[in-house]
Amino acid sequence: MEESYVLVNDVGTTGARAVIFDREARVIHESYAEIPQIFPRPGWTEQDPMVIYERCLEVTREALKETGIPPSRIASMGIATQRATSMLWDRRSGEPVYNAITWQDTRMSDACERVNRSAMFRVLHLLGNIYQRIAVLSEGLRRSRLGKLLITAAHFTVTPAQSSAHARWILDNVEGAAAKAASGELLFGTVDTWLVWNYTSGKVHATDYSNVSATGMYDPFGMRWSPLLLKPFGLPGGIVLPEIRETSGDFGVTEVFGDPIPIRSVVADQQAALFGEACFEPGSVKCTNGTGSFIDMNTGEEPMASIYKLTPLIAWKIGGRTTYMIEGIISSAGSSVQWLRDNLRIIKEAAESEVLAGSCGDSGGIYVVPAFTGLTAPYWDPYARGTVIGLTRATTREQVVRATLESIAYQCRDVIEAMEKDSGIKVRGLKADGGASRNNFLLQFLADILDVDVERPEMLEATALGAAYLAGIGAGFWKYPDDILRTRKVERVFRPRMDPQTRRELYAGWKRAVERARNWA
Repeated sequence: MEESYVLVNDVGTTGARAVIFDREARVIHESYAEIPQIFPRPGWTEQDPMVIYERCLEVTREALKETGIPPSRIASMGIATQRATSMLWDRRSGEPVYNAITWQDTRMSDACERVNRSAMFRVLHLLGNIYQRIAVLSEGLRRSRLGKLLITAAHFTVTPAQSSAHARWILDNVEGAAAKAASGELLFGTVDTWLVWNYTSGKVHATDYSNVSATGMYDPFGMRWSPLLLKPFGLPGGIVLPEIRETSGDFGVTEVFGDPIPIRSVVADQQAALFGEACFEPGSVKCTNGTGSFIDMNTGEEPMASIYKLTPLIAWKIGGRTTYMIEGIISSAGSSVQWLRDNLRIIKEAAESEVLAGSCGDSGGIYVVPAFTGLTAPYWDPYARGTVIGLTRATTREQVVRATLESIAYQCRDVIEAMEKDSGIKVRGLKADGGASRNNFLLQFLADILDVDVERPEMLEATALGAAYLAGIGAGFWKYPDDILRTRKVERVFRPRMDPQTRRELYAGWKRAVERARNWA
């Protein structure tokens, strides 16, 4: 019997890749094509939905051609996508009524601010804050379903990154869109929904729980489209919302490549990485280090409210069981190294940072707080600004580089400590993926400052691997979780070797440096 394979489309903000995996979860082939971004005005970020689909067709056809694998030997297909980027399209013609508005877009900032200042949201924030102050004294109050809702309400705001804001803008600003929506002619979807609809020739209009939980339109506590979140933007306004299906499930069949290929998974990118890193137990954490760092903790089968404003999301739903997570995002990780390279010009390429950081015994008391656009979790200070503190006449460029890499690890500890307090779960280890995790110095310092083992997988592109696993499970190609645990390969484990006193002193210095950076602008 001929070997079968799993095919994945991994569609990010800047490009699309097609990856083919064999039964041992090894990469047989990978094809990639860029997806251009469109910037009509400052703060506006769009993509052409037709180009997104065409690039997916292009890379998938190339992968099948280069490997010589016929579609009949593809056991299943999985789709992993950027989150919250969304669009509306005509259900009959299949034509988008406007470009996809991406998660980076800020055109609805003023409208979101008006919603956040509305009487309804002020009452929610007031009630939530009162309850949160009381709940700090009692774990039982924090863990109840009502308590979780109230704690989340204390700091919940709508943002221009959410799909609800995107849809409202299109209805208000594209001629004829509102009328078409009112007559039920417009379909709403994120990138995954759009791809599934096209791949199945309009037969399937669906998303999954991981993607829908990131739209700002869905209540992960009540597991339903949220009237509270839809109402401020007057949605659905007649637009047809997609069916929500299990992450590893049936999303139809595509015949665009010849013989039919079953689509058996749709998943959001960070959730896919969490799955690809086999973070199946409550308290297991992965850290995807790229331009920024996405830190995600599996919180089990109950949604988790966060006093520290971490984001509760649905990780996946498989076999009727929903797994939840909380997420903290660090905006400046790999981008801090880019700052060293492109702005300060003290390194020529990112890989040089590892060599320079390792060439000096310590950072000489230097701390770099890369708050270029403010500080995110757990500080949430948009007025913080980047700071380099502790400079002396003896400071070297090697120490500045080292301090910059150390700042990524310090920020990760900030988020993980907040996760531990929110969840009541002690983090025992960390799994690191993403391009910046190639840096050995960074991962060793991360292990040292967290005092936990840090695993680096053989495949740093955990998003594609997670999508493959989920698609394979949906087709019976792999068994969950046994085959995932068997086939996932760890390239290296970084173990802590820093003494406790040094760890305490360094982290205390970081906290002092952060205070200097706050409330500056």
